[in-house]
Amino acid sequence: MDRIFDLAIIGGGVNGCGIARDAVGRGNSVFLCEMNDLASGTSSWSTKLVHGGLRYLEYYEFRLVREALIEREILWQIAPHIIRPLRFVLPHHAGLRPAWLLRLGLFLYDHIGGRNLLPPTRSVDLTRDEVGRPLIANRYTKGFEYSDCFVDDARLVVLTARDAADRGADIRTRSRAVEIRQADGIWHVTVQNSLTGERSTIAARVLVNAGGPWVEDVLASGAGVNAKAKVRLVQGSHIVVPKLYAHDRAYMFQNSDGRIVFVIPYQEDFTLIGTTDRDYHGDPAKVSATMEEIQYLCASVSEYLAKPVKPADVVWTYAGVRPLYDDGASEAKAATREYVFELDTPGGAPLLSIYGGKITTHRRLAEEALEKLASYLRGTKAREGWTAKSPLPGGDMDVSAVAALTAELIRSYPFLTPAHANRMAHAYGTRASKVLGNAKSIADLGRSFGATLTESEVRYLMSSEWACTAEDIVWRRSKLGLRLSASEIAAIDDWIAAHRLVPENPLLEAGGRT
Repeated sequence: MDRIFDLAIIGGGVNGCGIARDAVGRGNSVFLCEMNDLASGTSSWSTKLVHGGLRYLEYYEFRLVREALIEREILWQIAPHIIRPLRFVLPHHAGLRPAWLLRLGLFLYDHIGGRNLLPPTRSVDLTRDEVGRPLIANRYTKGFEYSDCFVDDARLVVLTARDAADRGADIRTRSRAVEIRQADGIWHVTVQNSLTGERSTIAARVLVNAGGPWVEDVLASGAGVNAKAKVRLVQGSHIVVPKLYAHDRAYMFQNSDGRIVFVIPYQEDFTLIGTTDRDYHGDPAKVSATMEEIQYLCASVSEYLAKPVKPADVVWTYAGVRPLYDDGASEAKAATREYVFELDTPGGAPLLSIYGGKITTHRRLAEEALEKLASYLRGTKAREGWTAKSPLPGGDMDVSAVAALTAELIRSYPFLTPAHANRMAHAYGTRASKVLGNAKSIADLGRSFGATLTESEVRYLMSSEWACTAEDIVWRRSKLGLRLSASEIAAIDDWIAAHRLVPENPLLEAGGRT
């Protein structure tokens, strides 16, 4: 334990990985541990949007919305393979929010956040436009179409961690922080690897608690801090059904209870519907969509769609717990989405705990976190504000170039089907060739597990993206679990068990960098 890191981070979600990436790029030595897989908590259970949060305007969260709208185009430009623009249709519902209020909100949405690349809002005649066809005839006649972005949330986290590791960060997954203590102004964090049971201790000058729903549990591990802030756990559940309509737009539906529900084209052949907002009490690791929530989402969208959605149509559900800052709001839907920092210096060593945050604002959150810690870190003045201009791995291309990349992959690897090439382009961007290598035929990619997943890709995900199980691969590194049977997924786990990779870098044994 001779080395002392400048910064240790507990939590491998979007906030923790974002801070790790920014900090190491400024010249700091960085250690990050995650008790499970990267993005295995809140960060992979979102509505998959990079957006300003139109409904937050109703709660006067103008700063949050403006910041998120600015970040929306920044993130799209640094990760155009996993983020894409998406148009949303907002039908006017007589008896709910008046049309003038929707128009005003969308005017603000278009103009307060520096929209440059995304197209503006337009009014829509739902009796004539194709986006009105899936809706109940004659009930919804006018609406608005506006811009936001869609994101592969779990891949955003993994690629952020990959970039941090490429720059020198020590990223360890399946490594729980079991004890935190301080001695002589230095933090000592003992981590236990869940795969091997082995324990090791690292030292760091600064500690960041990015535990998400477990932020208070981290503090209870011996940090010596009596937190003033409190976390409010809010459950959000989603359902996935077979594709509901042919066009490529999403919908934002208003409910009579004041909430909104998104209906989003998903993974080519499916539709994603979400989300709910309800306070959650219990172990965040055990959250799941309830039948009540499933019925609520089905009923909400069936108020608008000509063909009702029934619980029997649901092919997959997922739920996550948002670790919001507890601002005392009476309802979960009204709880602030602003992130809050709590900086403590028990015994002189700084500990920064993070409450709240959104996928969209994680990059800016990281910048602000490092601004708060600047006086404690040696490298923070070396390179300020760099992450907005530096692409994530595979994202070094124009925002409109994914289609061209797909065509290039088909030319370079003519044995790929268009669907396979398109998936590779969107998942790996310009790094797709690292997965495909020098293959001259589909057989050169090794065993096929189904749904275009090959042995070559599994090996890449294990060696370069910290994947350890089939679940990591088919539900976080991809969403191929929607297309694979239970037996096919089990076969991936069997293959992994029989082909444990022996990495060149021993840090990989603990989920470290390559």
